Amino acid sequence: MRRSVFRPHARVLAVGLALTAAALLPSGAANAADQYEWAALGDSYTAGGFVGDPLPALGDPARDGCDRTSGAYPGLVERELEEFPPGKAVHLTNVSCGNATIKNIGETKQTPISPVQPPEGGWAEVDTQVKRANLDADTDVVTIGVGGNSLPFGDILAKCVEEGARNGSCREYYTNPPEGEESIQDKLARVQGEYIEMLAQVHTAAPNAKIITVGYPAVLPEDGSECNRLLPTELGLTTHADVDWLREDVLKRLNQTIQTVTDFFGDRYVDVYSSSVGHDACQPADEKWVEGICGDAAEYWPASLPAAKLHCGLIGKRVTLVHPNGDGYANTANHVERAIRIALLER
Repeated sequence: MRRSVFRPHARVLAVGLALTAAALLPSGAANAADQYEWAALGDSYTAGGFVGDPLPALGDPARDGCDRTSGAYPGLVERELEEFPPGKAVHLTNVSCGNATIKNIGETKQTPISPVQPPEGGWAEVDTQVKRANLDADTDVVTIGVGGNSLPFGDILAKCVEEGARNGSCREYYTNPPEGEESIQDKLARVQGEYIEMLAQVHTAAPNAKIITVGYPAVLPEDGSECNRLLPTELGLTTHADVDWLREDVLKRLNQTIQTVTDFFGDRYVDVYSSSVGHDACQPADEKWVEGICGDAAEYWPASLPAAKLHCGLIGKRVTLVHPNGDGYANTANHVERAIRIALLER
């Protein structure tokens, strides 16, 4: 079992903030029947996918194909807030959904693509996350972790693997793209515009809420040469030069875009990249906080994606596609919990 990255100082901070919040509330308020309302919006890095137990449980008719799990950071933070409430209880509404784009937050509906027990005919379309979370004037906190699928990062990584197989360069492909393909500069500019519109929509829907955006962790090493191109448990055949490009010109710039827009709105940005450096997908199994293309996952998660010609079961792994594991979510939870507690103190 992986070790938890929740540390004693984080627990002390949580207790301290909880006691401070209780002290600032009017007498008797800590025992009042009302509660704080927290809505968690986002993509698979928020939902969880293959870490923990499915939410709703397998077989539950309420399953929607969004792959939320108990091991993702919303559930971890929820349990910490239950143990050390910030003056009063916090009620979580988690509507995050795997494969969600920025526009799926407040503008367009989404058709989930979960590979786990899909119904005959596929998953039904779900409404925007703003509507599913019932954001309104009574919402106290909204956390948002989204952006990667709008580039989309997964497709860019797949192109890097494809180019690496023939010693090509995805950096060159996206810097000087063929007709019909956006350059990485154009992709990031579009993402910035979509993120501005999305945050405006969330503020309109929840005018009194504190908005917290969550960046992406260090899924790539600080030096591309740390990756073994023979291992699908890392980044596959992606060249070392392209790993460095993905880190500097794609992932870091995506996080910077999210932070810049967040700052423009006067909201709070949670940086999980800095604390996760050295725990990327190319590290040893006991040090990585992000699984590689193939990796360790719960038994309900698929070991192959035939349509993508990806068969991780051949090496005893499952299809993880560069997503956080339990340690990664625990690290994110530390930072998100602190941000939520501070936000509630400011209300």
